Amino acid sequence: MSNKPIKVLLVEDNPGDARLLEEDLREVPGQFDLTHVERLEEASDRLREEEYDVVLLDLSLPDSTGLDTVKRTCSEAPTMPIVVLTGLDDESLGLSAVREGAQDYLVKGQTQGRLLVRAIHYALERERLQEEREQLIQELQEALATVKRLSGLLPICASCKRIRNDRGYWQQIEQYLNEHSEATFSHGLCPECARRLYPDLFEEDDIVDV
Repeated sequence: MSNKPIKVLLVEDNPGDARLLEEDLREVPGQFDLTHVERLEEASDRLREEEYDVVLLDLSLPDSTGLDTVKRTCSEAPTMPIVVLTGLDDESLGLSAVREGAQDYLVKGQTQGRLLVRAIHYALERERLQEEREQLIQELQEALATVKRLSGLLPICASCKRIRNDRGYWQQIEQYLNEHSEATFSHGLCPECARRLYPDLFEEDDIVDV
């Protein structure tokens, strides 16, 4: 983990609550770089102008309340980890905020320093794991897009071994597989064909792989 302080954007209009949160973060000297704003509009401006690691977001602001606050913040910074701050009677709202994109929620008045610090670290870790998951999904989708897979019933001539394609034409098996798979070919002769085609090259008791 980087030794740089974690940049925290605190969006809280209540001076008393903001002061308590600042004091909680000061219990871990040098680990957090806190910026405090009181309105969502100010937070949006900050997120456009600067880079932060996590947002502590009150859901009851002068210019935005409830889940709309989370939605607007997620729209402004889609990959930003958000820890929601709720009142004692709003725990169900906190859970709904998590479903809307927040990483976690805390009940104000119950955010002792250790709990707050842990919530911030967990939010950062969950966001990192989510980004890794999305990257793996993207890589898998790209890999699957490059794979050509043969499936279903393939009509093949019992004599010449040509395959009938989707347009009804008969193709050499090498041509068909080249068009429908990632296979490459190297040609050779199996022992039986080699003996049949070039009998003079083999003695009767020889076993030859060509």
